[in-house]
Amino acid sequence: MSSFADSLFGVIENRISPVAARLSSQRHVVAIKDGFIASMPFLIVGSFMLLFSHPPFSADSQWAFAQWWLGIVKAHNETLMMPYNMTMGIMSVFITGAIAYNLAQSYKLNGLMAALLAVMSFLLVAAPQQGGTLSAASLGGEGIFTAILISLYATEVMHLLHKYHIGFRLPEQVPPKIRQSFDLLIPIMVMFLTLFPLSLWMQSQFGLLIPQAIMALFAPVISAADSLPAVLLAVLLCHLLWFAGIHGAAIVGGILQAFWLSNLGLNQAALNNGETVTKIFIEPFWQFFITVGGSGATLGLVLLYLRSRSAHLRAIGRLGLVPGMFNINEPVIFGSPVVMNPLLFIPFITTPLINAVIAWTATRTGLINHVISLAPWTTPGPIGAAWSTGWDLRAVVLVLFLIGLSALIYYPFFKMYERQLLQQEVDMAAENVAEQEA
Repeated sequence: MSSFADSLFGVIENRISPVAARLSSQRHVVAIKDGFIASMPFLIVGSFMLLFSHPPFSADSQWAFAQWWLGIVKAHNETLMMPYNMTMGIMSVFITGAIAYNLAQSYKLNGLMAALLAVMSFLLVAAPQQGGTLSAASLGGEGIFTAILISLYATEVMHLLHKYHIGFRLPEQVPPKIRQSFDLLIPIMVMFLTLFPLSLWMQSQFGLLIPQAIMALFAPVISAADSLPAVLLAVLLCHLLWFAGIHGAAIVGGILQAFWLSNLGLNQAALNNGETVTKIFIEPFWQFFITVGGSGATLGLVLLYLRSRSAHLRAIGRLGLVPGMFNINEPVIFGSPVVMNPLLFIPFITTPLINAVIAWTATRTGLINHVISLAPWTTPGPIGAAWSTGWDLRAVVLVLFLIGLSALIYYPFFKMYERQLLQQEVDMAAENVAEQEA
């Protein structure tokens, strides 16, 4: 192994891995990640209904089925969009409660009380009542960053007051549920006294709600995060962590979720308004194009393993094929192993980077549709790609091409690793024969 490779692996193992390990276990990062995960079922169902409300047919299609579907959507659009509006349309509400709940649990506090406090605080600044109604404009993708900040702030206030025993002291005879409800009185007052004046000031001075102001501040970051260099940086960091044995997708994905959902919300809003959809870097783009088959885009490698002359690699190929079809590749990463394996380091890093460049270019140039829907990450790559792009069959062709390309990239490194394992198997067989003769 070259001195450069030794130095690189040393940096990954001694510098990057410890920082990533600490970050992955930090309570606020974990709470945000788990909060997004808890919200996913609502978002997936809402995204599916959005697709149903926007058929993949032109208005002048002569196909009877297309005309039937378009007619239903035209006649019942508001009804069909209700599931979307009550899920994706207010996703920041779910995210707020879920993050606060998980953070409170890590502090051994009442998770339900923290979630209720956070949701109330978020609605206070994101949907103030006007004309007897609550506006939902900032409850979707526009409110995600506010949801994160408010949920963390509300829970930390609750934790601080609990830590210093600031609250109403009720007799022990009072039922526990009543004591818990009274414990929330002071945190509620703190949230009103701090957030409500700030919200009123923002509205009077700038004519903006707090979520709108925060989105304006984050707009350059969101725009930069949708660029190809940002995509490549995220892919590189994720796979360097994986190579060191750390779940890079969990760490990088947890950090990127807010940007992914913001971009998804912007795309869906543009679709609903008949505007041009522009955002590219969204979770399905990562799952079904960049890392099809799992981190490292290893489905092509699994197909090579199935025809390997090495008994070990054939076994890993058979074990990893079905999970790989559903984007689960831990059997391959740890069974090959890929982790800290210098022979597989280059293709494991470069394959998803090449996939990212190709898929990003294809999306930007209109060769495939932009992502407008969430599909479960375990959906097989071609199906998930079509689902998330509004049933664009060109996305299926691209995914199949990327799987074949990944096999070509992995092939020379796979052959080197195969020769190494075959020699080891021959040596082991010779040692067994020698032991039996002795």
